[in-house]
Amino acid sequence: MNREIIETELQFKAVRSSGAGGQNVNKVSSKVILFYDINNSSGLNDDEKNIVNEKLVNRISQEGILQLASDEDRSQIKNKEIVIKRFFELLTKSLKKPKKRKETKVPKAVKEKRLQEKKKSSEVKENRKKPNF
Repeated sequence: MNREIIETELQFKAVRSSGAGGQNVNKVSSKVILFYDINNSSGLNDDEKNIVNEKLVNRISQEGILQLASDEDRSQIKNKEIVIKRFFELLTKSLKKPKKRKETKVPKAVKEKRLQEKKKSSEVKENRKKPNF
């Protein structure tokens, strides 16, 4: 993943945000939408593209474009910074390989305890039967 190349490939669109804004709410386009074409990116190699497409399948459009939006702040510049930060966090998280689970043996004491419980419940059930003289 080459961050510098990816940053040049990002496209942005500013639109009017919902919510509070007073008199500026209908004049100022403070919401920022980030668009990133994963399949045509030169910042990711083919393996990384496949991983990202697989992990972020619900966030990618049919055209293969990833969209993220931010309208948390009233400032367009801050929203742009927020959405870029969120994009790279999402990208690095999706490319991070999960740790392999170490298989562990069941301790001997746990096995013995389970067997003792089985014997105990077996005895209880055995005592429920009618005595055989």
